[in-house]
Amino acid sequence: MTDAPVSLLSAADQERRRGLRRMKAVALGALIFMAVVFVFAFALQERIPALAYVRAAAEGGMVGALADWFAVTALFRRPMGLPIPHTAIIPRRKDEIGRTLGEFVETNFLEGGVVRDKLQNAAMAAKAGAWLRQPDNARAIASEGATVAAGVLRALSDDEVQDLITDLARDHLISPDWGPTIGGWLDRVISAQAHHGAVDLAVDSIETWLDHNRDAFNGLVSRRLPSWVPSIAMRLVDDTVYNEALKFVRAVQNDPEHPARHAVDGYLHRLAQNLQHDPETIGRLEDAKAAVFDSPRVRELAAEAWHTAKAGLLTALEDENSGLRRRGAAALADVGQRLATDDALQRRVDNRITDAAVFLVGRYRHDIASIITDTVEKWDAEETSEKIELMVGRDLQYIRLNGTIVGALAGVVIFTIAHAIFG
Repeated sequence: MTDAPVSLLSAADQERRRGLRRMKAVALGALIFMAVVFVFAFALQERIPALAYVRAAAEGGMVGALADWFAVTALFRRPMGLPIPHTAIIPRRKDEIGRTLGEFVETNFLEGGVVRDKLQNAAMAAKAGAWLRQPDNARAIASEGATVAAGVLRALSDDEVQDLITDLARDHLISPDWGPTIGGWLDRVISAQAHHGAVDLAVDSIETWLDHNRDAFNGLVSRRLPSWVPSIAMRLVDDTVYNEALKFVRAVQNDPEHPARHAVDGYLHRLAQNLQHDPETIGRLEDAKAAVFDSPRVRELAAEAWHTAKAGLLTALEDENSGLRRRGAAALADVGQRLATDDALQRRVDNRITDAAVFLVGRYRHDIASIITDTVEKWDAEETSEKIELMVGRDLQYIRLNGTIVGALAGVVIFTIAHAIFG
């Protein structure tokens, strides 16, 4: 195993490396112990025949230890650097291992049924609601959201935002003809007689104004009469005009079928038809619209509105005691309360989250699994081998130790059976 600089390893990896070295030392110690036992037993078995059993056990233990050492080492590198076939498996087949692992995850984990079963038993909405209804948690979420929103607002270029608003307004508001749309809307209003309320309001407003503005009629007509007309006649004329106007308005007010009302209906109907079908009326409306929106003053007002709105939002977002932040936290806590207590809402939320997750997994499962494949392909072969050995190498050293023990037991059993049969 090629040792990477300790400074490049995480604390967990450093601890794994120390554990791996300890287990390697234990496994190697077991092999050396078996070798020492074998030497002594082999040398003394002529004088002490029982040591033949010990020699057989030590011999089997060495064989098992060496065989398992070779098997474990062959996973990560070539044993003793020799070009032995089917060794250094992980470095040589790194990309294939990554693809296999990606396919395994895609097939067994990123599958719609598995995801659905897991999410349906997770009670996500209830848990989220129980957490979110805590005032401190709701305030924390509102604070984080405010920080993100303020950061986004500061990152926005005022000129670019104004250009975007201008483009959107021109494409979706100014460029389309208003006439047919407004005409169709007005036609439906007239057909439903929904405009009668507006007419009643207008007539009532005129009647109220006339009641409180009698003096406005003084001289309205009389000042146009010859100077030789007596003043009493002039006042009589003004009073007559005022009274007739008031009488007319009250007649319209009290008579739903008054000719003036029908005249208004007829005018609005003709206007609705002209707005939909008369090119001249449509053209006049479009000219008026263009004149308004192309006015420099309108653009200045739009820019001022954006600056004012942005400054107000930033102030509200940055102030922990602002109404916006308090209402946001209260709204989040209320949502959490409903999620925690409303079973029907919990089911709807859980079902929608589950359906969305299943859809995303079904549509992008291969792309998600390819993250594993692509990541492993980018790894250096030696580095990959070292990472995997740090993760599982300590357990693999137990295989060497077990191989030593099992080999020793197998050696003594085989020797005992052979001795019993052949003497």
